[in-house]
Amino acid sequence: MSSDYVVVNGAGQKIPNAVFAELMAAVLARGAPFRFQASGWSMLPFICDGDVITLSPPPARLRLGDVAAFVNPYTDRLTVHRVIARQGAGYLIRGDNTPSQDGLISHAAILGCVTRVERRGRAMRLGLGPERLPIAVLSRCDWLIPGVARLYPLYRFLFKRCK
Repeated sequence: MSSDYVVVNGAGQKIPNAVFAELMAAVLARGAPFRFQASGWSMLPFICDGDVITLSPPPARLRLGDVAAFVNPYTDRLTVHRVIARQGAGYLIRGDNTPSQDGLISHAAILGCVTRVERRGRAMRLGLGPERLPIAVLSRCDWLIPGVARLYPLYRFLFKRCK
């Protein structure tokens, strides 16, 4: 989930991605949660375009399957993706609906972790609970996207479609 600009309100006011990331980092550094509307499809079906995400400051150590917000050092864009492995002092991170990893991201680059996802005003729990571990493993093995593609019709029926 990344783009050049972040829309601030329905009037279409936009903030450059880098400025939005700085604002997010400042709020989270004070220990306060940060809520915003997701943009993009890289975390489909667990986070959809238009969902409202709540971030909390990152813990001292991320867990496998946590969904983290970070500024990608390779693209300089704010991104929200899942931790799929730990390597040394960093993390391999990947979007649930992307064909490739974001690369090795240092803990210092992590701005916060997703603690809540809301879709149409209702909390969505799938993807943030204990199932986050198998999701991360499937993603790392390149089995998540094919598996989701096969199960997505059932998911849509049970958990309602993305917008």
